[in-house]
Amino acid sequence: MLQCVNTEDAPTGPTVTLPVSVRDLLPRDLPACTWSGSGTHLRHVERELARAEAGEVDYLAVCTAADLPVAIGGIDYRVSEGAGTLWQLAVLPALQSHGLGTLLVRAAEQRIRERGLDRAELAVEEDNPRARRLYERLGYVAYGREPDAWDEEGPDGSIRRHETMCVLMRKDL
Repeated sequence: MLQCVNTEDAPTGPTVTLPVSVRDLLPRDLPACTWSGSGTHLRHVERELARAEAGEVDYLAVCTAADLPVAIGGIDYRVSEGAGTLWQLAVLPALQSHGLGTLLVRAAEQRIRERGLDRAELAVEEDNPRARRLYERLGYVAYGREPDAWDEEGPDGSIRRHETMCVLMRKDL
């Protein structure tokens, strides 16, 4: 069960409790994940699900009682020796700051431990202080910076390259 209380501001209204569970993201879930990114992004996630079948990655979904994903994210086991690398973490915007990101990261860390690994790593964009605060609160420590880039789909369907600088973070599990 997840109790939905806004953690950034004091609650001003009633508290809502939602039952949620964490499971593997499945190809059939992708139409319900349009909130996580463009069609280009979802096609990339679909390719990552094929890697999940091969055991190279895990891709998790936090789902409501209706089995709809409200948070998703991957763990890549091939990026860094001895670690699972969290990436593409996203929470349905209307439900951010209610503990779903924390639940997703903790579930990912458990998957990493189940693989016999003792370290989790991730990269967070420098211009995303909200996510960085979450990771720091969960015990991640910055250890470097690195440029990153990926293709992004614009509202008109055009593809452009998004370039950014990321803070590299890790946590011993």
